[in-house]
Amino acid sequence: SSGFFSTAPSSAFSSTAPSSGDQSTAASSGDRSTAASSGWYGRASADGPESLAVAGGYQGAAKGTAGCWLVLTERDDDGAILTVKTVKVGAKHKGRRIQPDTWYTLTDGQIVEAAS
Repeated sequence: SSGFFSTAPSSAFSSTAPSSGDQSTAASSGDRSTAASSGWYGRASADGPESLAVAGGYQGAAKGTAGCWLVLTERDDDGAILTVKTVKVGAKHKGRRIQPDTWYTLTDGQIVEAAS
């Protein structure tokens, strides 16, 4: 899906839900699925074993169920990438457990909870 406030849902084994456009959402469910959002303030959500939620846009956020992986991107005000981090939901990151079904973003190079 593309366009402001767009939504891209996907469900099935190894499915992909891509979304671009400001404040858009990509959501996938199913084993080994991928949800990727690239627009400003975009969100990506994954539900299923070995799935990915990729937030690639400015101030993007991602969440997933236990066992999913989050790929978070931090960009500057011009959209240039500052850093990218990957973390597994349910694992510890810097002494803090990454919680299932909780939105995360990158701020100042750190993985932090995002506003719901």
